[in-house]
Order: sequence, then C-alpha cells, then structure tokens
Amino acid sequence: MLKRTALITAISTALIESSAQAAPLSLKVLGQPAGSGLIAQNKEQPFFEALSENSGLDVAVQYIPVDVAGIPDTDGLRVLNSGLFDIVSLRGPQVSRDEPSILGLDLIGLNTSFEAGRNNVMAFYDYVDSRLQERFNAKLLGVWPAGPQVIFCSDQITGLDDLQGLRVRVGDQSAANFVGELGATGISMPFGDVQQALSRGVVDCAITGPASANSGGWPEATSTVLPIALQLAINGYAINMNTWNRLTTEQQTQLEDAITTLSNDIWEYSEALYEDAMRCNAGETPCEFGTSYSLTEVAVSETDLATVTAAVEEVSLPLWATQCNAVAADCEAAWRDTVGAQLGL
Repeated sequence: MLKRTALITAISTALIESSAQAAPLSLKVLGQPAGSGLIAQNKEQPFFEALSENSGLDVAVQYIPVDVAGIPDTDGLRVLNSGLFDIVSLRGPQVSRDEPSILGLDLIGLNTSFEAGRNNVMAFYDYVDSRLQERFNAKLLGVWPAGPQVIFCSDQITGLDDLQGLRVRVGDQSAANFVGELGATGISMPFGDVQQALSRGVVDCAITGPASANSGGWPEATSTVLPIALQLAINGYAINMNTWNRLTTEQQTQLEDAITTLSNDIWEYSEALYEDAMRCNAGETPCEFGTSYSLTEVAVSETDLATVTAAVEEVSLPLWATQCNAVAADCEAAWRDTVGAQLGL
C-alpha cells in the first residue's frame, strides 16, 4: 500500500511539473519611455516582443513603455513589488530614490568610460541585487548604460563654472549634489518634459546622453553641449520574485541567459550610439542613427575633467554613503569592499 501511494504521489508530481512546463508563460513587461531613444526602440522592445524566439521559452509577452502605461518612471520598483508587471526595465537614476544602493553603481565621476563603468557596475551588482530581493521582492537580471551623461544648455557656456546660478535638470541625487557644488540648482523632472522646459526657460540646462537628447529633440531648444561624461546612466531589468519562483530551473536559466545577452548587446550599442549622436548633434558626418542639428560642442578643459574625477571622493561618495547607510547599515562598507577596492580608495 505504501509503495502504491508513493508511486501515485510520484506520478502526480511528474504530471504537475509536466503541465507547468507545457503551459505557455505570460509576462507583462514595463519598458523604457517610448521617446527615450534608440536603445528602447531598436533593442529592448524588439527583444521582449520576440522573447520566445530569443530565449527558447514558450512565452507570450505584453510590452508597454512606462509613459504609455501612464506610470511615473520613478515608480519602477514599487510596480515590481506590487506584481502589476512581471518584468520592469528600471531607469536607474530615477528609481534610486526608492533604493539608494542603485546609485552606487553610477556615482558622479565614477564611470568616466564604458570600460571603467562595466568593471565598477559588475563589482557592486550582487549587493544591489540582494537589496532589491530584500526590499522589493525583485531579482536583478541585467544592467546596461544609456550612455555618458553630458550637459546641454540653452545659452552658450564654456565650461562647468558657467553653470553657477543656472537651473539644471538632473537625473538623480548624485547629479543634483554635484551641480549644487558648482553653484547651480538641480531640478528633477521626467525625460518627456525636458524639451518643453528648456524651450520655455523653466530650466537653463539639462543632463542626459547625446542619443537620448537627439531622440527627444533637445537640440531644438539648446545651443551648446559640454561633452564631459558625468555618469553612464545605468539602467537594468528586474523580475518580480513571485513570477521568478513560478518558473522551473530551466526556464529561469533560459530567461536570465537571454537578458544577459540583451544587456551585453546594449553595452556595445550604447557606445556606438554615443559616438554617432555626438556627431549628429553637432551637424557632423557620418550621422547614421539620429537627426542632424547644429549644436556648439564646447572643448572640455583639463580643469573640468579634474573637477569631475575628484567628485567621487569629494562630493558624490560621501553624500551618497550617508543616504544609503541610513537604509542599509552595510551599504558604504559593501561599496568600499568592491568598487572602492578596485579603485584603490
């Protein structure tokens, strides 16, 4: 009798697992803003809409850009936690208000190149993932850069000193602290509102990547770009843990491998977009991916470069550490043991 019961149980378990594997998955994905640029248009959206082909999973995906869904991009982690969407394309600078550790991936002055950025980001990746799992019931699946964040201004500027007294749209608190040290006022606002704010004089300058600025029409409302890389604007993909735990081990591996491939692809694409967009914005050729404008590109001085490089230890790290330690006592220590150790701080 016991053998028969055990056999029935084993068969039942196998049938349940077989049924779970056979049933097609259905995932709701909240994407980057529709107007944020070519990464969302040419990489992210096509990838998720063809996720079945790209991952080998039997899956149906409903992909909705965050602005089309009418959800503020600052609410990405809350949306994940709520389970309203299964996967969210997180806008790192924006959601860092809810989870400060994310900002540790991309402090002002930290990621001055794509290569340096990748090393620093991966060093702190596991800690950020652990924080998302603990606080937001979400697992980090991959991260990628929107591209070097540079400064666009309505009026002509010659360097960082000219920002004194100006209102500058920033993407996160680290950037707000940095421009504050320069005598400017950092103002946070959604990407989609910036072009109009520049046109109307609500802000004097704004920070974003050249490709995003080109897609958003910022050069129509600005005259000058100061191409000094303040950050890489690290974004990422995360999945609700309830959804993750419903997947089989094989399905988890397929999904994670596919998103890792996407993230790696975006790292390379982002670098190509940056170089092309800088040419497009200045009216130079070749201009392959964007619209040609005629911005004045200001030469970056050694003094300004030194100011940005020094910002890690002097401005962004101390202020961020205080903020992050307030919600996680081990935050700064974890950063210093990983990223800090790589930098020799």
